[in-house]
Amino acid sequence: MARNKESLVLLIDVGPSIHSVLQDVEDVCSMLVQKKLIFSKSDEVGIVLFGTEDTNNELEKEVGGYEHVAVLRDIRVVDDDAVVVLKNLPRGTFPVLDAIVVGMDMLIKKFGVSDKGKKRLYLITDAQFPTKEPYEGTKEDQVDTISQQMKILGIRLNCLIIREKLSTEHLGAFDENDKLLDQFSRKAMAKTVHVDCATSLLGAIKTRNVVPVTVFRGDLELSSMMKIKVWVYKKTSEEKFPTLKKYSDKAPASDKFATHEVKVDFEYKSSQDPDKVVPPEQRIKGYRYGPQVVPISSAEWEAVKFKPEKGVKLLGFTDASNILRHYYMRDVYIFIPEPGNTKAIIAVSALAKAMKEMNKYAVLRCVWRQGQGNVSVGVLTPNLSSTDNIPDSFYFNILPFAEDVREFQFPSFSSFPSAWQPDQQQQEAADDLVRMLDLAPSDRKEVLQPDYTPNPVLERFYQFLHLKSKAPEIDVPQLDRSLKRIAEPDPDFLSRHNSIVNNFQERFELKENPKKKKLSRRAWREKPSGSNDEKVGVDGEVPKVQSSSLKKSLSSLEVEKIGDLNPVQDFEAMMARRDSSKWITEAIKDMQHYIYHLLENSYEGNSCPKAIECLMALRKGCILEQEPKEFNRFMLDMCEKFRRSDLADFLELLYSKKITLISKSEAADSDLTEEEAKNLPIKVEDSSE
Repeated sequence: MARNKESLVLLIDVGPSIHSVLQDVEDVCSMLVQKKLIFSKSDEVGIVLFGTEDTNNELEKEVGGYEHVAVLRDIRVVDDDAVVVLKNLPRGTFPVLDAIVVGMDMLIKKFGVSDKGKKRLYLITDAQFPTKEPYEGTKEDQVDTISQQMKILGIRLNCLIIREKLSTEHLGAFDENDKLLDQFSRKAMAKTVHVDCATSLLGAIKTRNVVPVTVFRGDLELSSMMKIKVWVYKKTSEEKFPTLKKYSDKAPASDKFATHEVKVDFEYKSSQDPDKVVPPEQRIKGYRYGPQVVPISSAEWEAVKFKPEKGVKLLGFTDASNILRHYYMRDVYIFIPEPGNTKAIIAVSALAKAMKEMNKYAVLRCVWRQGQGNVSVGVLTPNLSSTDNIPDSFYFNILPFAEDVREFQFPSFSSFPSAWQPDQQQQEAADDLVRMLDLAPSDRKEVLQPDYTPNPVLERFYQFLHLKSKAPEIDVPQLDRSLKRIAEPDPDFLSRHNSIVNNFQERFELKENPKKKKLSRRAWREKPSGSNDEKVGVDGEVPKVQSSSLKKSLSSLEVEKIGDLNPVQDFEAMMARRDSSKWITEAIKDMQHYIYHLLENSYEGNSCPKAIECLMALRKGCILEQEPKEFNRFMLDMCEKFRRSDLADFLELLYSKKITLISKSEAADSDLTEEEAKNLPIKVEDSSE
């Protein structure tokens, strides 16, 4: 057998109790075969059905007793026929569970009694009915005998148990079969997975058994005098989208040995002489620094590279509350004690239990291999095992450096005006909607578990690739029924809770957000709102008609300065810009200057109402963007400046409008209480004093 070749026998239950999910079983097994056609074309697949009306297996012919077990496909190299066979499986009428021995017999007759190669049995059943009593001994003795043979022959067993609804009628059979399957797990190379819904079936069957490879073997250094031997593996890894290769059809059809491979060669030519090709030894990499390009040779680059020493060192411990879940970056690693090293197993277990009890995490500095160009700093979390034969371990997640952290300043909902806050009925409607769509309710098992939820984009790609191989002109089909349960809400579930959805819809008025269109330059030729000059018509007067569409178009422009025409609108447009963080600061500073400009150029208080309007807009904007100190400082400076001037009337107007400083209850970054915010120094001083 080839080194990476696997021979798989699918043992599929088609008995009456599994008919409700048999369509999903067909889809899952078809996906499994399709992926094998992509990833491992040399693998072999055999298919056995049990619970059928007919009997078709060699064991029944040779020794008898294995009735209602039919070999649908002998073990041979995977091909498209295997996908066809798995479509529309026959529905059986007999509850039996005797296919494991038939599958073993097929593998033994195919490969002999050698333990070489990868051989696997995959049992898919609901295990609702009891197995037949053996001719000699007990069922437990029979399982021991089969397990011993499987261990000798190197055959692995995977059991997928589907339990959508537990029937009280078959509880005894459930318990007995679970004990027998657990016995397989203890005595042979076997693994059992239970799923309780059709959706979990998709991710329960693994296409490939990835052989674990260590990324680090060495010492976990707690100190210079205390080290623990550990092995480190990747616990999770992103499944990349398959690489699409370029294909050439230039080879003649008669050439059977044509690879149709496309090769790409690059030539580097001189900018001074485009016809001259620059050889590799005359090329050098350059890096942009401002307007110029700084050349750096490979020798210089190697000299400046950081070359840390290989090792895993403990930096210290911290409270678990200090490490937030969203800090975790990239893949997850698992630290296990060195296999067979009793001292390492005891040390890891003691450390993990102590960290769990004290609610502490460990911070590590990791360099996985010699010559690695970067250092990983991460957090080690304890993983206590619930199984006796599996030792305790640690999970390791990489933490961000300061350059990796993104600080997003979002205002608190409590700082919004009361008119923007939801009322009690709206809040209850939202609570009901969230509870209804909870994927992990307390009364039932979690839906869409990460371990059993495949990527629907990848699955759909594999399905389409299989169809495309048969019919190159075929269109992309609709999303498969089984994948819709992952990618789309369940319509049956929503219909059962229609009242909650309708209640939420009634409590909140939803409006369509129209797409903003940029103002055409040819439609209205005038300066932007930042200009102080008004548009003059043909007769020398300002046009009286300014349509709402024109105002909307002006507001959609990227305003960079507050103008006289619509200062509040310009201010809000600048605050809303998200192409750079500078615009919030620029908008606040520009509005402060504009308010000063209005007041200093006021004649008998004619611009005070407009200044009050701008001041209120500034206050609201500073609350929303969590900049209370800027507004408070501006208010105090303005009050101090105008108390002794002719603009004392403006301060009285300010007092009558009840415009106060921003308190901590309105913006968390403020240093003032509500009482302190009300005490503005606006009392006018007598000039004669």
